[in-house]
Amino acid sequence: MPNASAADVAKNFGAYREQAQREPVIVTQYGKPSVVILSAEEYARLQELDRRILRLEEMSDDELDEMLTAEIPPEHRYSINDIPD
Repeated sequence: MPNASAADVAKNFGAYREQAQREPVIVTQYGKPSVVILSAEEYARLQELDRRILRLEEMSDDELDEMLTAEIPPEHRYSINDIPD
């Protein structure tokens, strides 16, 4: 992900806006990341992912119990030893 200083972004916003259409741009201030410029499409994608998250405090007691007792089906179980180096 490319970096650009806030001063450089202010001087060349159009170029960074175009670059952000292709990939996020980290804007730094005093040498540290401050904000990220990203396309509206990427922002919408991230918002959609955020909507899919269910927080524990939003779950019912039945949903929590179901999650706590869930097991991986036998056909999907594996050992760390099954993973090639």
